[in-house]
Amino acid sequence: MEKADAMSRRDALKMLGAVAIGSALGIKGAQAAEIPSRKQEEKKAMKVILVNGSPHKKGCTFTALSEVAATLNKHKIETEIFWIGNDIQGGCIACDFCRKNARCFRPDSVNSFVEKAKLSDGFIFGSPVHYAAPSGSMLSFMIRAFFSTGGSDVFTNKPAASVVSCRRAGSTGALDTMNKFYPINGMPMVPSQYWNMVHGNRPEEVRQDLEGLQIMRTLAEKMAWMLQNIAAGRLAQLPAPTKEAPVRTNFIRS
Repeated sequence: MEKADAMSRRDALKMLGAVAIGSALGIKGAQAAEIPSRKQEEKKAMKVILVNGSPHKKGCTFTALSEVAATLNKHKIETEIFWIGNDIQGGCIACDFCRKNARCFRPDSVNSFVEKAKLSDGFIFGSPVHYAAPSGSMLSFMIRAFFSTGGSDVFTNKPAASVVSCRRAGSTGALDTMNKFYPINGMPMVPSQYWNMVHGNRPEEVRQDLEGLQIMRTLAEKMAWMLQNIAAGRLAQLPAPTKEAPVRTNFIRS
């Protein structure tokens, strides 16, 4: 009997808490009281795709992304390390095929990634550093993936971050290039405790970069926190940011 009473008191406290939260959000009465049950009904595993833009499937970039994935998994967040492969067939040629067909005309990993992205909640894009920039394949991959989904909500409002791996230098230049993709696509950028980089020429060297690995874990913690807050806001029926119709201002006019 005491156990049943304790359960009912706990349920009552949950209900009162839901009503209080609902009141603060402008949700009243029975609608607010439904929040706990709605949470149970809508609860689903969140997923983050970690894109490996290295020509090596399980090299230094993979090692860094694996550290992120392991921490996300501790938060019950599903992860997938998506290797772009070595068959990226070139960059965007501005043919507008994707505008009419909702996919890139090149038959490589870009289209399969975009299909997975539609069902994902967050993204980590990883690349080795080549001449103080992301790998050529990774840059082509990102340009085509984001451009081919332009005008859609595949990436909008989904958190993202970049991770780079280098032997010694050029990392901040590569990060800066990759980080340009997220704001223009309406994606919140996930921070860490330092720039998201690891150092090493081989995976075993990366594993010795203790600060770099900690940066990866902190990034994962911040990603998990951000995803959980977005999910909580969605359950509380907070509206998404208002999206205005695009306004274009050309500097050169005829």
